[in-house]
Amino acid sequence: MKRILITGGAGFIGSHLAEVLVAEGKEVVVIDDLSTGSLTNISGLRQRANFYFIHASIRDTDALLRAMESVDFVYHLAAAVGVELVVKSPVYTIEDNVRGTEDVLAAAARTGSGVLLTSTSEVYGKSERECFREDDDLLIGPPTFGRWSYACSKLLDEFLALAYYREKKLPVTVVRLFNTVGQRQTGRYGMVVPRFVQAAVRGEPITIYGDGRQSRCFCHVSDVVRALVELPRQPQAAGQIFNIGSTEEVSIRELAERVKKLSASQSELRCLPYEEAYAKGFEDMRRRVPSIAKIRQLIDWEPTKNLDEILRLVIAEQCKSIAMAK
Repeated sequence: MKRILITGGAGFIGSHLAEVLVAEGKEVVVIDDLSTGSLTNISGLRQRANFYFIHASIRDTDALLRAMESVDFVYHLAAAVGVELVVKSPVYTIEDNVRGTEDVLAAAARTGSGVLLTSTSEVYGKSERECFREDDDLLIGPPTFGRWSYACSKLLDEFLALAYYREKKLPVTVVRLFNTVGQRQTGRYGMVVPRFVQAAVRGEPITIYGDGRQSRCFCHVSDVVRALVELPRQPQAAGQIFNIGSTEEVSIRELAERVKKLSASQSELRCLPYEEAYAKGFEDMRRRVPSIAKIRQLIDWEPTKNLDEILRLVIAEQCKSIAMAK
């Protein structure tokens, strides 16, 4: 793996991944249409001799093929992100996720490049298991609720990727990410940690969607990137699905309280019904806890940063951003 392509590499996770790979001496090509990514995220890489940026969509066939030239491996991160965007733009979500992945896999099959596809914990749907394993049955909500379009589109991506592995012998690994957070993540599309932190630091009300009893597990981007870098080095990872995430569970109400405490904020906590935050009939997953036994067994991976450490890092970044803006 000397030359690596990252689709969506100017985004939150992609930019952190690019930094690590460039630092390792890899030639890194990023293709991103900047619809949700930012040039600011990769500003520190633009002058590096082993970094190349292509401003284009992966749906642009010519640009994608140009990006794929002499590439040994592809990290496919480009996708519609955030519940808010998914609810407001379901057509864009489905087309961008499904057709974009189809284009990337077809191009990789022509060049023989290995692929790591980033999927999501959303594919587990409304399952009520204690923790989610990669071989669990999946329970997705009805198509009348557009909220589930994202989960279905990413699940179809998984089916397509594994079909390429079985039928065309393309070495593909699928990872399901569970709430990755950290520096550079924006709250623009409803991501809860940056949204809470921004409100707390500014002294604004911290708005909790729903009753706040729903729980999640948050994993720092540096831990996630460590797994993304190591998995392709294991030949037996091809054709497999791996959960990547923390197992430290927290309710959204408790998350808001911890953000408030750690930032020494005087912000009040408010609850907003899902119907007002998103759309009528919106459904959410009550719990989302991964089993990480499979990835631990293969590469001895587990998160190193706990939630309080993560929140302190995000709070410090937000405080610095506000100070610089003054």
